Amino acid sequence: MNAPSPVPAEADVVIIGGGPGGYVAAIRAAQLGLRTVCVEQDKTLGGTCVNIGCIPSKALLTSSEYFEFTKLHAAEHGFQATGLTLDLPRMMQRKLDVVAQNTRGIEFLFRKNKVTWAKGRGVLGAGNTVTVTDAAGVATTIRATDVIIATGSVPISLPFLPFDESRVLSNDGALRIPRVPDHLVVVGAGVVGLELGSVWRRLGTRVTVLELAPSILPGFDADVIKEAEKVFRQQGLDLRTAVRVTGARASGERVTVEYEKDGGVDERIDADHVLVAVGRRPSLQGIDAAALGLGLGPRGEILADDQMRTNLPHVYAIGDAVGGKLLAHKAEEEGVVAAEVIAGHPSRMHYRSIPSVVYTWPEIAVAGLAEHEVKAEGRPYTTGKFPYSANARARTLGQTSGFVKFLADAGSGELLGVHIIGPNASELISEVVLGLEYRATAEDIGGTVHAHPTLSESTKEAALAVLGRAIHF
Repeated sequence: MNAPSPVPAEADVVIIGGGPGGYVAAIRAAQLGLRTVCVEQDKTLGGTCVNIGCIPSKALLTSSEYFEFTKLHAAEHGFQATGLTLDLPRMMQRKLDVVAQNTRGIEFLFRKNKVTWAKGRGVLGAGNTVTVTDAAGVATTIRATDVIIATGSVPISLPFLPFDESRVLSNDGALRIPRVPDHLVVVGAGVVGLELGSVWRRLGTRVTVLELAPSILPGFDADVIKEAEKVFRQQGLDLRTAVRVTGARASGERVTVEYEKDGGVDERIDADHVLVAVGRRPSLQGIDAAALGLGLGPRGEILADDQMRTNLPHVYAIGDAVGGKLLAHKAEEEGVVAAEVIAGHPSRMHYRSIPSVVYTWPEIAVAGLAEHEVKAEGRPYTTGKFPYSANARARTLGQTSGFVKFLADAGSGELLGVHIIGPNASELISEVVLGLEYRATAEDIGGTVHAHPTLSESTKEAALAVLGRAIHF
């Protein structure tokens, strides 16, 4: 590996944070000819997503899916898998290998695009100076024309259940459990809780999920929630909704979680570990908002407009630090917009069609508005739904759970939202995101020829269903 570039005294752009938003902003700024420095204190680039979030969790989700498929479904495909055993250390090593490939890839892209990685903790000062203190305590100050804050977010802990990453786990600790536990309690039935709960359930753990809201996946479309709850319960997840966790204590190798059911009935669960997955909050490490006069929102998020400008001149903010949907791909796009605006381009963020994905099995992918959101707008609409059980390719895969659901304007037919629960939903959503961006109608997608046999035919059929013209259902 090449020796690190010296940190310059001046730069056109300094990005504080090397996660998905920060490193993408740095690459785009460098592509536009700006002298760019990215400040990151961790040993590797990529932030939470690449190191302890999106990438390692998807690696374990994939491995656990293969394990469960071999155990449960190999025979129906005509082959026997006898003596199947789990090598958890090897599975964990593969996860680390995948993470390393990604972090090395980002370092390569920095070198390719001549981005300087300032290794250390960055502190933003007045006049757009950024002081970087490395692991040895040596401080270097960079004067920047423009600054992009990309400091990310951290998991929210419960006041009576602080993380120790041994018995009380954040998403990080849940990715590093050294042996398959007998019982895992998950507090929070959102994306992280359901994904990591699914990993350990597949590997043989009894998983109990506790959710304060009346259903899992709060905010998702009601039809998706209903289908997901049905499938996840069939798989063996113990889903307990409308419950309030009131206390917990860790003792030795056990954790006791106390919760209150609707009606005030107290319950208690003993488990090996508890994963607290109740959300994340913006992290402003190295940013003294009060001293700088930086505007913040009610949840501690940095206020930024659709060009990622803050109230401070030449200071931009992106990613989880600005709140909204805490998604890596949102952060990346915000990073591109900030870099392009700094370079003088008229870029702006468009949030309405950003997709969200839950990488359980079946996968869930959504974009645009849910049905309750369309109703809240008072807009006349129509829906169309097509089940995977009627799709030929899904039958060949043996994966027929779920459906594709469209919402469209009743008058113009313009697409308002799409909700997919089923195989490869994460890949199928992109077609509809493109349609939402260009204000396509249900007829635009329904009239497009899709290859046969493919799962994407379900997308076409759902669009046709909006028009009352579905062929295969």
